[in-house]
Amino acid sequence: MSGVAGIDAHLATGATEVCRCWRLTRTDGFTLGFTDHDRALAFDGCDFRPESGLSARALSQSTGLAVDNTEAIGALSDTAITEADIAAGRYDGAMIEAWLVQWSVPENRVLQFRGHLGELTRAGGAFSAELRGLSERMNIATGRVYQRACTAVLGDADCGVDLSGDSFRAQAEIVSISDNRVLMLALSTPFAPRWFERGHCRVETGAAAGLGGAIKIDRIEGDLRRVELWDRLRSEIAVGDQVQLRAGCDKQMETCRLKFGNILNFRGFPDLPGDDWLIAHLSRVSARDGGSRR
Repeated sequence: MSGVAGIDAHLATGATEVCRCWRLTRTDGFTLGFTDHDRALAFDGCDFRPESGLSARALSQSTGLAVDNTEAIGALSDTAITEADIAAGRYDGAMIEAWLVQWSVPENRVLQFRGHLGELTRAGGAFSAELRGLSERMNIATGRVYQRACTAVLGDADCGVDLSGDSFRAQAEIVSISDNRVLMLALSTPFAPRWFERGHCRVETGAAAGLGGAIKIDRIEGDLRRVELWDRLRSEIAVGDQVQLRAGCDKQMETCRLKFGNILNFRGFPDLPGDDWLIAHLSRVSARDGGSRR
């Protein structure tokens, strides 16, 4: 007997050997394991280490669609969760799983919580992280919006554009940096001005590898390309680092048709009347042929 049945049988004995384990998976795929037991445990291909000092408050869980939230606290260290990584945003939105485990037989365990990290705070060599359950997403409004601009996200299932091709991606080397936000880049392949505006810039090498930001301005200046991000990167970048640029979309129908050849998947309503339609005067012509009445 193992798994949930095994842990239930063990708890029924009254003399228990249980601990808690947490598995943290960042958005870049990097995984860390923690436990409040006094020695390391391993299961599901992950090592759960005790030296991090990570612990969590009692889980607040309920039936139905109520939001289940809790909090985890731990120590910052060079071998586990570092202050620099938190400041850089590497743990934003990370997935977390909490297990109740029989430490003498790790196969006997039950998953008590699955969710993602919310707000993180750090002070005095420690951090505190809000844990948000899967039902937290029920608080987010979803659905179609009737507007002129496209409501799809470039490259998602509704859009359907394949961004993996060379037409929509480019590798570049950083030539100069200003304010950790304005980059002068050398591209091996030429692209039209503003091609990457409203797109994304991702750092591929160096201390900031894996981080990125939305592109505000994309201009050609001589033999170089000037790319300005909306926000400063939260980790230091250096001259010579490699970045990847991804094309952007301004959500307009003509851009969808001419730049991406994707007009059949356009998710906007370009013929919606504007606000001035409410005060427009009807034409007095008697023709009723379906043409303009203004």
